[in-house]
Amino acid sequence: MINEILTMNGYGLYVWSAFSFTLLSFTSLYLIIKIQYVKEKRKFVTKFGSLNSERATVAKSQSINKEILSNTTSF
Repeated sequence: MINEILTMNGYGLYVWSAFSFTLLSFTSLYLIIKIQYVKEKRKFVTKFGSLNSERATVAKSQSINKEILSNTTSF
């Protein structure tokens, strides 16, 4: 029974290698994106995490921040 699943009438090597390549690719892509997200989140918190209300108002008035805020949805 298990031998039939592994060999798949001679196509097992192709099927299992394609499956493992896909799984490995998705896993590595997930890990790369997660690492980049954590890095960007850390940079954001260090830059904007300790803003008081005065500095937050100044940051919202800057043109690049207005453009970014206008493209986001409100949470």
